[in-house]
Amino acid sequence: MASAMTQQHRGRAILQLAAVLLLASPAAMLAAAGACESAVFPAGKSYTTCSDLPTLGATLHWTYDAADSSLSLAFTAKPAATGGWVAWGINPTGDGMKGAQTLVAFKQTGAYVVNTYNLTGYRPLSAASTPIAYEATELAADDGDNGTVRLYGKLQLPKGMVTVNHIWQVGSAVVSDAPAKHAFGQENLDSEGSLSLTGADAPEAAPAPVAGAPLSVESGDMETQAASSPAPSGGKPSPSPSAAAYASSPVLVVLLALAGFLAIV
Repeated sequence: MASAMTQQHRGRAILQLAAVLLLASPAAMLAAAGACESAVFPAGKSYTTCSDLPTLGATLHWTYDAADSSLSLAFTAKPAATGGWVAWGINPTGDGMKGAQTLVAFKQTGAYVVNTYNLTGYRPLSAASTPIAYEATELAADDGDNGTVRLYGKLQLPKGMVTVNHIWQVGSAVVSDAPAKHAFGQENLDSEGSLSLTGADAPEAAPAPVAGAPLSVESGDMETQAASSPAPSGGKPSPSPSAAAYASSPVLVVLLALAGFLAIV
């Protein structure tokens, strides 16, 4: 009798454990796959490729249309403090902040704006956008999970630009409706890299600086420097919403087999 009751209790415990693991497995598998692959965006916003950037907990999702050389993107990062800002950009003339054509998301009078800035110097940014080298449309921003801010935009790039030097940054404050200077910790200084827009690693570098090229009228104080530029990163395909459900099927089979085995022991 005692043996039968012990076996019954064991069976119940195993089934309860199986249920918990089955519920947790999709989330765990998505977490293991990477933050960018588990991201969920508002209706109407989806991207073919994503990358977990190496610093500042940032991610980048994008779709590159080679036919018309357009880049649709969603950059996600957590501002350095509540009320701060996030930024992403392309540098066509180098591998640091100076010369970068940037999109910066922050709040003005309580509502998100996305300004464009050509970072050509070290003076503070203004409250208003300044022209950049690429046509920028569909600019928007909203709040993401865990205090992050999501920056959206579409850039019209030159034909054949499939590998770019990109930069990203976060700041802690907005002063007089303009992004204030960011910190200069190691993560801030390392927030740059080379990106293959086609989603595959590529050997070619971004365009070299043009001798004597004029600089824009606007400047910024977001300058960083890195010791060397890494090889281009191509990101990874964004998964379909049902990917986790299909991936968890082997887990279900193993757990059910385990429960059946222990129930008869």
